[in-house]
Amino acid sequence: MSATEDAGWRPGDGWATGVGSMPGTDPGEAAAVVAGELPDLPHLPELPARGPGADLLGRLGGLLVDLHLDLQPSGWRLVDRPGLDERRARSYLSHDLDEMQSAFEGVTGPVKLQVCGPWTAAAAMRLPRGEPVLSDTGAVQDLAASLAEGMRDHVAEVRRRLPGADPVLQVDEPSLPAVLAGAIRSTSGTRSLDPVPEATVEQALRAITQSVDAPVAVHCCAARPPVALLRRSGAAGLSLDLTVLSADLDEQVGEALDGGATLLAGLVPAVAAPARTPLSDVAATVAPVRRLWRRIGLDPVWLRTVVVTPTCGLAGADPGHTLAALQLARAAARQLADDPEG
Repeated sequence: MSATEDAGWRPGDGWATGVGSMPGTDPGEAAAVVAGELPDLPHLPELPARGPGADLLGRLGGLLVDLHLDLQPSGWRLVDRPGLDERRARSYLSHDLDEMQSAFEGVTGPVKLQVCGPWTAAAAMRLPRGEPVLSDTGAVQDLAASLAEGMRDHVAEVRRRLPGADPVLQVDEPSLPAVLAGAIRSTSGTRSLDPVPEATVEQALRAITQSVDAPVAVHCCAARPPVALLRRSGAAGLSLDLTVLSADLDEQVGEALDGGATLLAGLVPAVAAPARTPLSDVAATVAPVRRLWRRIGLDPVWLRTVVVTPTCGLAGADPGHTLAALQLARAAARQLADDPEG
């Protein structure tokens, strides 16, 4: 097999990036670290340690159009009108964009943004009466449409702030396999919600990929992400944790890559393991992607355009591990570019 370029997105050789979240509470410091360590594909940092409104779901409160969120004891809930929690989320997002604009000033090329996807959001957020949004088909449709419009506006705002940038949108869907499998529980925990058909999931994701003026990559760090479904939905990139990815998905991954999809390969540990030696072994880090390439028979030359990432967000890491992880990701990407044959 030999990878072929389609109308999607093709990165340059030896690129690395982060998944999204970072430790700490200072968006200026986080943006400066990203700009310095990930110059080929910098990303807008997310800092959930600041509290509600800066987390994965809370950020949606700063993006949704004509829908509103509020934080309840049971979690984020759809409400009729904006409140303090939504205003806080919008303030965090605005501040993050200000700091990104300052740190990335003059950038030319791709800049990655991350947004929670509609299915993970629908599984975690609640309706006004307390059940998951996923339990109401109409509410899911409203959420997906609002989020698609908000993502489109978000990309446009980044283009306005960084005229030389080419935004890339990462849609985070860690809960998607559970949504498809019917593994999301009701609020009481006494029953599981019905599995969502693949066609329904695909339709909602395609609405995003077709409406957003940017290449879309989908991040799913589960062992069995629905690779073929994501590709059918129009995803130009697949962000996968290769350290846990099931080998029985090789055929789907191979077809996606051969069809032109970009692989964002999660290879660098997102948190330090107890008694782990310092992150430095580049050869061991890239070994999973080299094994994947051999199993599916792709031309090694295409390893040059694999984007190396941590396995997941870095919010749970300490600053020292975070810096080492980003540096290792960049070194691993360079090794794949300089020596794809291994």
